[in-house]
Order: sequence, then C-alpha cells, then structure tokens
Amino acid sequence: MSSNPVAETVASLMPRAQAELTELVAFKSVADFDQYPRSESEGAANWVADALRAEGFQDVALLDTPDGTQSVYGFLPGPEGAKTVLLYAHYDVQPPLDEAAWTSPPFELTERDGRWYGRGAADCKGGFIMHLLALRALKANGGVPVGVKVIVEGSEEQGTGGLERYAEQHPELLTADTIVIGDVGNFRLGLPTVTSTLRGMTLVRVQIDTLEGNLHSGQFGGAAPDALGALIRVLDSLRAEDGSTTIDGLSGDARWEGLQYEEEAFRKDAKVLDGVELIGSGTVADRIWARPAVTVLGIDCPPVVGATPSVQAGARALVSLRVPPGVDAVEATKLLQAHLEARTPWGARVSTEQIGQGQPFRADTSSPAYTAMAEAMAVAYPGEEMQSAGQGGSIPLCNTLASLYPHAEILLIGLSEPQAQIHAVNESVSPDELERLSVTEALFLQKYAAS
Repeated sequence: MSSNPVAETVASLMPRAQAELTELVAFKSVADFDQYPRSESEGAANWVADALRAEGFQDVALLDTPDGTQSVYGFLPGPEGAKTVLLYAHYDVQPPLDEAAWTSPPFELTERDGRWYGRGAADCKGGFIMHLLALRALKANGGVPVGVKVIVEGSEEQGTGGLERYAEQHPELLTADTIVIGDVGNFRLGLPTVTSTLRGMTLVRVQIDTLEGNLHSGQFGGAAPDALGALIRVLDSLRAEDGSTTIDGLSGDARWEGLQYEEEAFRKDAKVLDGVELIGSGTVADRIWARPAVTVLGIDCPPVVGATPSVQAGARALVSLRVPPGVDAVEATKLLQAHLEARTPWGARVSTEQIGQGQPFRADTSSPAYTAMAEAMAVAYPGEEMQSAGQGGSIPLCNTLASLYPHAEILLIGLSEPQAQIHAVNESVSPDELERLSVTEALFLQKYAAS
C-alpha cells in the first residue's frame, strides 16, 4: 500500500483490532435461542454499544426489534452541513456446524497461516471492526468529515426481518445520504470489489403427513403411503436432471453481464471434490448471481443410527430459495409453495409455511458515491481497479433501506472473499484485507465528503 497518513494509522491500529475482534468473536451470538443462550447475543450487543460510546457516538441504543433480537444504533455528528453516511454490519453469526471439525475452536479467534480464524471473523463481526478502524484513522488525521450513523444488526443470519420491520416503523432513524453495507466481500483476495447485486431469499417449511402414526414396514410396507418417501419425491421435483432449479412458473434463464467467475476458480473456491460435476447450466456467474437457486437446508426424519423398520407417518423439510434481481421474492415464495403442494404425490396431506424472506437488490453504480469508492480503492489497492460483481447471498435490509430512502446511494463492500469460507467450518478473515478495506472506507468518507 502506498504511503498515506490514513494507511499508516490503520496499520498501527491492527494489533488493537485483533484484540477487539478476539473479544467480539468470543460471544456465541447465534440468534437462534433454541441453540444458544440469548445472553450471548445480548453480550455481543452490549460490547458493540460500549465500543460506539468509547468513540464518542451519541444516542447509542439497543433497539428491541420485532423478532425478539437487538440491533445497536449510534450517531456521530459531523461538521455543520456535512453529508450523513450510514455504516452497517451485523454481530449475529451462523452456528459453527460441527465444532469438532474446526481446526481451532470456532469462538476463539486464532491466528494461523496469515489469517484469523473464528466464527464471525469475516461475517460480519470483522465488518464492525472495519468501521471502527476507518473512523479512528479519520479522527487521527483531521477528523471525520461526515455525520456517521452506525447500525449493527442482531439477526441478519436468521432472516427473520427484525431490523427491516423496525426501520419501517421508525423511518427517520436511519436516514442518510449514502449507506455502506459492510457485509459482502472482494471477488478475490486483493481484488477491490463492490457488490452491485444481491439475490433475495425465501425460506419455506414443508410438512407432509400420510398416516395417523408410524407402521411396521413388514406388515404394512408396499401399500401404506410413506411420508418420507413422498417428501423425497417432492424435493427431487425442484431440480432438473442437470441440477438446475425448476420451480413451476419461475424463470431460470437470466444471464449475468460483467465480471465472470471462471469454472476452475469456482471449483477451487467451493472445494468441489474431484470428479463431481457442477450443477446447472450457463456460466457460473449466471448460476450464482442471476438465477434462482433452491437448497434443501434440512429434513426431519429418523437418523440412521437407531432407525426402526417403520413406514413414516410424517416428514418435513426446510427449503431455501435464492431469488435473483428482477424477481419479486413474495411472488417467488408463492410459486415455491404452489409447486411443493402440487407435486406432493399419493394424495398426501401437505402444508407449507413461509418463515423468512428478503427481496433481491440492484445498486446504481453510476452514482457519485461509487466514483468516490473507486478512487479510494485505487489508493488502498495500488495497481488494481475497482470491480463490480454480483453476490449470491442475501441482505434483506438492502431493499428495505432502498425503499425507505430512495435518494440514498447504497454501496456494498466487506471482508467475505472466497477464502473466508463464511458459514462453513474454519471461517477466517485476512488481516491484510481488513487493513486495506478499513483504509478504503476512511478514504471513501474523505472523498465523498468533498464531492
């Protein structure tokens, strides 16, 4: 990185950043209180609130959102007449999955091979630390030139919409000229990237019942309808032979124009086993950024160990559908539910329940804020030009903010490059990426204030 006072300040702050991220990662802040204690999430929320107060933020508050979780808000006034920028991150995390499969404990930040490992290190506790680093660097180099609002969500990973509904009920709270969402990542480590589109999402629970109770498979099997078998047939109907998502009435042939994702690079990033084919058709970018994608997240059925020779009376599954830009998530949910109900065989009783939903998002990359971001990235990443890519994941809040504040510019950056393995075992963050993106954000705020 070229010599720059802001960059030098951020570099000097990195040991403190590591110590703070260690403290924040230690909270098991999974916003599913059937799995982890509510106190873990509340502890993380209070840590974030204390950090904002220590930086001079005013009106710091723990917002009780309608889904039963807390988001953290704070406001740092800027110079008279300055623009206002909203910085977003979330402190809740995905469950660690199989803790025994982690090389180091998931809730202990561990340095290894030049990376920091821990659940939430990149997604998105590291995003909050990025915001803190940028603001501290500006304070040390002439001050923060804009008004800054910070909102740190407590249930983003659950998709339960608490912050979206709170924002809709209090639309004045998050008003800003520009919004920086710190919850995505560079297309590749060291390649500065803004995310211009996000797929939306919907979660649907499907329940199939066929019998009043389980039956002996020897006595009744062959004629008694098997609910688990019916569920398997329904779930199989969601994919074509090549693995493409096939939901009745939902288009799946859109194309992605722009930065492409080479198949071999994708196979490496996704750690696809040798000899296993990718699914779907079109380019990789088409499949993960421009088209719908269905995933069966879980099935309730007897485990193999301890299973009895029974015809199952009931079975259920949780199905996720990623919704591409240009498709209404509400309509996609209706199509998914109708498909599941219509494809259930043998007259089995079926019910579906939508339990989470978020709209897709498309940014205006021609705005002045994007120009300022490109200039900032050129300094933080010498020799590299800012790239614009899609993102297969969902940030439901984006569309809520775009709807509430139609004149605000929304930019998406973050630490979740492919090597970060977010949502997977051994999630990690690159400290170099944290440093460069903190410099980027600080320089962006300077350049945006002057634009």
